[in-house]
Amino acid sequence: MNSWHQDLLASDASANKSEAALRPDSDSMDLEAFCDLVRTRGRELYRDLPWRRTYDPYAIWISEVMLQQTQVSRVMDRWQRWLERFPTVDALAAAAPADVLEEWQGLGYNRRALLVHKASQAVSESGGVFPREVKELVALPGIGPATAAGIRAFSWNLHGVYLETNVRAVFLHELYPDAEGVPDSELIPLVEKTCPSDDPFRERPDDNPRSWYYALLDYGAQLKKTLPNPGRRSKTHVRQSKFEGSHRQKRATLLRLLLAHRDAGGTTAETLAKELNSVEVAAGREALHMGAVLGLLEELAKEGFCYLRGDIWCA
Repeated sequence: MNSWHQDLLASDASANKSEAALRPDSDSMDLEAFCDLVRTRGRELYRDLPWRRTYDPYAIWISEVMLQQTQVSRVMDRWQRWLERFPTVDALAAAAPADVLEEWQGLGYNRRALLVHKASQAVSESGGVFPREVKELVALPGIGPATAAGIRAFSWNLHGVYLETNVRAVFLHELYPDAEGVPDSELIPLVEKTCPSDDPFRERPDDNPRSWYYALLDYGAQLKKTLPNPGRRSKTHVRQSKFEGSHRQKRATLLRLLLAHRDAGGTTAETLAKELNSVEVAAGREALHMGAVLGLLEELAKEGFCYLRGDIWCA
């Protein structure tokens, strides 16, 4: 255990073992030593990712959404390709939903693409300028507190609570090394306290929210590669369900098939059922009956992924 951990952790023999077994003592916590460690590790592990070379809030927002539950290696080329196709928030807002979904394919969680599109339309309708305030950012579809904090920190160097999965991993590893079930309500005050001020006249100009959170992200990514993921000890941790063979996988396949028929103006449910079942059988799964396929199509239509024109389904 690092030397400051002994000062950071306070024993509590009566603690409920289903919650955090050990918790930091905020009165004795040496957060300065913690911050020094994170800065050092951040310099050692810095990743020169393409979205770190810009301060454009639109481009940074797209990277933040793409990186949610998607590996960095998969996002690298897709982020650059996205910006070539939709270079500005206004360009994205003017695009057809099917174009946005088509460009999103392979990134998972297609609902995020529709939310990004709706949010871009809201920004465009307000003048095309990305809002800076948390309240205005979280009012946009699909943007929660963490994403809003990331946009603010990386675009404008503004102070905030960016409690992303890699950030959470660092705090749990360093400040709660023996704890289980640590709630975010305990981490949030620590994340807020350690984030540098956004005062432009701060004592250390290089110690700013943008560089601080990059350091946390890079250190957290390294921890997850070399150790059992510390994030599993968070109370918010949920094991991701298996994708292959799931309801979500069938929806994603069906949407991909719908998009493939765009140039032809759509296709029938019978054709989609045949194509979907070809994929399912090839994967060793049972074919779906027509009622199940129609149910999937109706789900997708209700959420805005497709629509029925006569007897033709269109993306």
